Amino acid sequence: MRNTSKMTTLENKFPLLAVEQGCIISKDADITVAFEVELPELYTVTDAEYEAIHGCWCKAIKVLPDFCVVHKQDWFIKEKYTPELQKEDMSFLSRSFERHFNERPYLKHTCYLYLTKTTKERNRMQSNFSTLCRGHIIPKELDKETAGKFMEAAEQFERIMNDSGFVRLRRLSTDEIVGTEKSAGLIERYFSLMPEGNATLQDIDLSAREMRIGDNRLCLHTLSDAEDMPGKVATDIRYEKLSTDRSDCRLSFASPVGLLLSCNHIYNQYVLIDNSEENLQKFEKSARNMQSLSRYSRSNSINREWIDRYLNEAHSYGLTSVRAHFNVMAWSDDAEELKHIKNDVGSQLASMECVPHHNTIDCPTLYWAAMPGNAADFPAEESFHTFIEQAVCLFTEETNYRSSLSPFGIKMVDRLTGKPLHLDISDLPMKRGITTNRNKFVLGPSGSGKSFFMNHLVRQYWEQGAHVVLVDTGNSYQGLCEMIRRKTNGADGVYFTYTEEKPISFNPFYTDDYVYDVEKKDSIKTLLLTLWKSEDDKVTKTESGELGSAVNAYIERIRADRSIVPSFNTFYEYMRDDYRRELAQRDIKVEKSDFNIDNMLTTMRQYYRGGRYDFLLNSTENIDLLGKRFIVFEIDSIKENRELFPVVTIIIMEAFINKMRRLKGVRKQLIVEEAWKALSSANMAEYLRYMYKTVRKYYGEAIVVTQEVDDIISSPVVKESIINNSDCKILLDQRKYMNKFDAIQS
Repeated sequence: MRNTSKMTTLENKFPLLAVEQGCIISKDADITVAFEVELPELYTVTDAEYEAIHGCWCKAIKVLPDFCVVHKQDWFIKEKYTPELQKEDMSFLSRSFERHFNERPYLKHTCYLYLTKTTKERNRMQSNFSTLCRGHIIPKELDKETAGKFMEAAEQFERIMNDSGFVRLRRLSTDEIVGTEKSAGLIERYFSLMPEGNATLQDIDLSAREMRIGDNRLCLHTLSDAEDMPGKVATDIRYEKLSTDRSDCRLSFASPVGLLLSCNHIYNQYVLIDNSEENLQKFEKSARNMQSLSRYSRSNSINREWIDRYLNEAHSYGLTSVRAHFNVMAWSDDAEELKHIKNDVGSQLASMECVPHHNTIDCPTLYWAAMPGNAADFPAEESFHTFIEQAVCLFTEETNYRSSLSPFGIKMVDRLTGKPLHLDISDLPMKRGITTNRNKFVLGPSGSGKSFFMNHLVRQYWEQGAHVVLVDTGNSYQGLCEMIRRKTNGADGVYFTYTEEKPISFNPFYTDDYVYDVEKKDSIKTLLLTLWKSEDDKVTKTESGELGSAVNAYIERIRADRSIVPSFNTFYEYMRDDYRRELAQRDIKVEKSDFNIDNMLTTMRQYYRGGRYDFLLNSTENIDLLGKRFIVFEIDSIKENRELFPVVTIIIMEAFINKMRRLKGVRKQLIVEEAWKALSSANMAEYLRYMYKTVRKYYGEAIVVTQEVDDIISSPVVKESIINNSDCKILLDQRKYMNKFDAIQS
């Protein structure tokens, strides 16, 4: 059976003539410059920033000459996540993470901007003069001077937007517009409704009842009349789902037809620039006509009042009169799904307080005009008069979350769709000048997922070569540490904890290479002073000096005689026998009031062989913590012990400082869980204060994790040092503390 419908080839109706030097030239001598637009990420823009973005768009549009068309085109395409499983060194958990999100659906957003210079006649043509309706298209000649001025204005437009700091424009090349042998161009992809990849040539059916492209049926909703618009427009709106009584989450005014509309669709935004003075003069004339006819009809009088208000607004504030049009072009290859899509688009437009208009008459001509470079074919009757400021309010101003362009980072997921993202919260913000250090502060009440998130974070840092030292309470990292120990066959993953069966045990004197730098010697001396003196006792210079000399002499002894096992036991024996003898034989006697070695030996006797804490500093495992990349100190069971806790605190400090000073060019992390318990020690509090201020210089980062807001407010150490020096704040579910943020901010 023969098809009796009227048919033609795309070549006969094709309105574009050529693409030269990155500019699209139409057969009617219209010239178009195409850009790819990079917008800010969703949920990251404040109301003041939306105002700034809006102001930049308005400023940029005003530099364009008369009879230009600004066509912003946002593509939203449903896609499925493809897991990254090709890396050979992926761990079991990383691979499982990728597999879990395999084929996770999400909406991909791509934004383009077309600036078209046309003529006065073309700018006012109606749909029956569209190139789609004409039999033959006769090419016209392009005026070089006009083209030159337009190109200068387009460059100025690009510069204004890029200088804004929020929106970035990138000029599209000829290959990106027309395509190459290997990849389809922008125009070709538009005709197949495929924004990326290789496009497939498909028939276009422009029947009276519906429009089809291949198997896809299109539906078009338009905002083409001022009566369809809301009474008020704004740069942004409050997003109720993520807002509270005390906080606002802002999105752009047109966000309901952007990322919040979860179907395949294109959102077209047009600003058609006429001669503003001519427009206003026409309205003046129309107002006078309405005035003279008002005696015959009340509607004429009302219309005159509306026109007067428009004119008063224009003259009072110096506004530019333009025409605007907005449409949502959605599609599906399933008829039932298309019904749901129509309802969804209508309801989203209604949520903006717009009147949804399902346009079936002008669908083909509007689709044709939305072709890249063919905005001059836009039917004039589908636009309405407004001002630049109001028209720009209906631009979408946000895009999807983007993965960080950094080799280092952690895997997170998109808040809107759950699509995995690669996120760098340490290095990239510093390179961009957003932060000045890598320190982090993590706050979240019980049950908010702190431990889950921190396990997720430290595992990925460890897998990327970082050295991690954890101060834990509650065995949150025991499982991860055990997994690392098994994966490395015992070479890594050290877990220090105290139980009656296996008390916590260290050997501060042991190193694999017998290298003891100044920091190491000082930390051993500080440890010995802590064992000897209570917090209230004053340490004299003589005591500190003698103990430092003893540590130095002992280290020289074990270096010379490798048969001596480095431990507190052998150090104690050296002090008791050799050092005490040497002290007695000195020409210059040391009085007991200056340095009482007998008192020191008696006090430290409990840590020597046979004493009640002989296990603490005489570990036989001989672990050199410098080379271990994952170390956990579980302090929950000893935090109240006045004998053990100060010692463990110094061991922790020494372990990380040793890494910090000696491991140059290696990432280091110190993480303190339940900070208030660790901060109960004056030494630990002062150490954290020091660490937060200096760790940045050694390619390190300090992270404090806590669940109580009162910990922040009550502790001057946390409030003044830790928070002020943590440029990255990670806040988990804060609903319990909704009414306490005034105190936190102060």
